[in-house]
Amino acid sequence: MIALLDCQFHSYTLDLDVSMKAILPEHRLNSHKELPVLYLLHGLSDNESKWMRYTSIERYVEDRELAVIMPSADRSFYTNMEHGPSYFTYIAEEVPEMAGEFFQLSRSREHTYIAGLSMGGYGAVKTALTFPGQFAAAASLSGSVDIEDRRSSFPSDFNHIFGNRPIKGSGDDLYHLAGQLSEGEKANLRLYLACGTEDHNYQANTHFYSYASQAGLNITFESGEGGHAWGYWDQQIQRVLEFFEI
Repeated sequence: MIALLDCQFHSYTLDLDVSMKAILPEHRLNSHKELPVLYLLHGLSDNESKWMRYTSIERYVEDRELAVIMPSADRSFYTNMEHGPSYFTYIAEEVPEMAGEFFQLSRSREHTYIAGLSMGGYGAVKTALTFPGQFAAAASLSGSVDIEDRRSSFPSDFNHIFGNRPIKGSGDDLYHLAGQLSEGEKANLRLYLACGTEDHNYQANTHFYSYASQAGLNITFESGEGGHAWGYWDQQIQRVLEFFEI
C-alpha cells in the first residue's frame, strides 16, 4: 500500500506559498531509513497534480521502495526567470531540501533520480547536467531539449523567463551543459531520452541524442510511434522506472 500526500509550504526562494504531491510507501511512514527518491516534473500549463491525474504512476510504484515527489513550477521552464522568481533554484535546491526533511528522503547520488515530460523533460535533464553529482539518472519524455528552438513557440513566456539574455552557451542550454561535463561525470550520470516519432519535439530529441552520444555521455534514446500525449507518457514512465532500476 502507498500513501498520497498533499504538501503545502512557503518557498523562501520564490517567496510564494507552493504545493507539491508525494507518493510514499505506507509501511515506511514510521521508518527512520531514508527512501530513494524520484523527482517528477510536469509540463507547460500543468501543475503538480497532472502526473497523478493522467497516468498510473501511483500504481507503477506501489511495490517499489521509492518516494515520488511532484512539485509545481508554473510556466517557468524550470529557469531562474529574468522577470520573475528563481524557479530553477527552487526545483534544484529548495525542493530536495524541504522534501528530504519532510519525508526522510535519501540525499545520496545513488538513490536520487529526476524525470519529466515536455517542459519537465528539459527541466529534468537541465537539473541533472547542472548538478551531475547529485543524481544517479535522469529521464526526459518528449522533452524540449533544444530550448532556443522553442523561443518562437512561446514568445510571451520566453520574454518573462529569458528576457534579452542569450540562451545558447549559457546554463540554460542543454548542449552547453552536456559539453561541460567531466569524463567521470559523463560515466556516472545515466540519461534516458524518449520521444515519439509523431511528436513536434522528435527532431530536436534525435539531434540532442546524437550530440550527447558523440560527446561521450552515458545516454539511451528510445523512439517509436507516439505523439505529444499522455498515453505515450503513461507507457514511457514505466520504461523510465525500469531504466532507473528502482
